[in-house]
Amino acid sequence: MEILREEPLPPEVPTLMLPNTEDVLKLGDRLDGVGLIILDFPKFTDGRAYTQARLLRERLGYTAELRAAGAVLIDQLPFLLRCGFDSFSSTQKGFGEALAKARTLFSVVYQPTGDGRATANQLRLKRRNAVAA
Repeated sequence: MEILREEPLPPEVPTLMLPNTEDVLKLGDRLDGVGLIILDFPKFTDGRAYTQARLLRERLGYTAELRAAGAVLIDQLPFLLRCGFDSFSSTQKGFGEALAKARTLFSVVYQPTGDGRATANQLRLKRRNAVAA
């Protein structure tokens, strides 16, 4: 299994491995000091870990490494990145190259998420307000 991440973590980093049925909101302040959370995708058709990732990043303010594991496919990479995953565990051939491409695949996004990217609507409003000023 290939694990792809920006920088390797030391082995003593506290890690949580969560099934996609876990209510992550109940973790609350127990995330302090956790350096890695691994969220499981038991089947590629089960997207509950996407929701878990967004809740961890956007509501609970989790900023450390968030890994997608299990049935993670190349086709899902742009969406996984938008939800806050920053490392991946996959056996699919060509995953590393696909990850590099997925990071720049979409220049404009429509749905707001916690990744800080402006949506198409926000960019349109900003451009309109700049012209009106």
